[in-house]
Amino acid sequence: MINKICLLLFVLTQISFSQMLTGLVVDKETNQPLETAAVYFDNTTTGTTTDENGKFSITYSDAIQSTLVISYLGYEKVFISDYRTKTDITIQLVEATNSLEEVYIDYDDGLTRKQKLRLFRTEFLGTSKFAKTCKILNEDDLILRYDKRNKALYVSSKVPIRVKNRALQYEIAYDILDFEVIYRYLNTSTLEFTMYSVTYLGTNFYKDLEKGNRNKTLKNREKAYKGSVQHFIRALYNKNLENQGYLIFYDKFRVNEWSYFNVEDIVESNLKKVNLKTKVSILYKMDFQSELQLKVDHFFIDVYGNYSPIIGVYFSGYLGSQRVGDTLPSNYGLNTKK
Repeated sequence: MINKICLLLFVLTQISFSQMLTGLVVDKETNQPLETAAVYFDNTTTGTTTDENGKFSITYSDAIQSTLVISYLGYEKVFISDYRTKTDITIQLVEATNSLEEVYIDYDDGLTRKQKLRLFRTEFLGTSKFAKTCKILNEDDLILRYDKRNKALYVSSKVPIRVKNRALQYEIAYDILDFEVIYRYLNTSTLEFTMYSVTYLGTNFYKDLEKGNRNKTLKNREKAYKGSVQHFIRALYNKNLENQGYLIFYDKFRVNEWSYFNVEDIVESNLKKVNLKTKVSILYKMDFQSELQLKVDHFFIDVYGNYSPIIGVYFSGYLGSQRVGDTLPSNYGLNTKK
């Protein structure tokens, strides 16, 4: 089974001091300011909206290493990666072109909407105990299509998918750009299936709900973090895999991790370059087994747990099974508030 989980959360950039970014969001044609446009750093809890004059200000620290996203209903999204070189910006949004996706909403493709929603929830939210506490708050906005010939499920939405994670106490606004599940086998009557690959691409923003038992929430978040892809990449960056509970195996035998992973500093950058000798198995706390395989020569990582490119770095097993219901913002644990 191949898992390709894609997020726009990584930017190749150098460390700089914390700073404030101010800006103006306008309609490109009319030059009129756009009120309540969303401005946020992808995969973080750091975001804001524009005021009645289309203006915004947002403060970020070195813990923020992701793309700045500007989003407004009915307009094409804008992604900015070089914001660290700016202090004030003007963003011109272009109205989105009409899509033909609406014609597929009620299209008879062999599955009912209820069945497609069930399949989507499984691969988008996941099946872990944390994922099972998640609820999609705006399922009516989802456009779901099933391709019978290729056994593929496609999902899109004109507005962000809003997910409430009760266990981790986050509300996630996931702006989906692409979602595709390909099945090896799918029985449309019983909905029994064998999944071949899942790919989803999008940006997301986390809102801390701060409700219920705060201590329980923090414990749940730490459980979700330990053994996650984010945790593994941070341990790889700091070259303390074994200390963080990770053992590396090749051909069923434990090996010295640094004989297979080469982690190289990049001059004048907070990034590190990683080469992997061959596909390896990863065992966490002697309980959770995963595999890592590269289809690229190397990839880059940072201290926050981000890696790039996403396509070509494939986790399977436990790490590959994690979905939106298991995720934390990329700045988790890097500031006083978790």
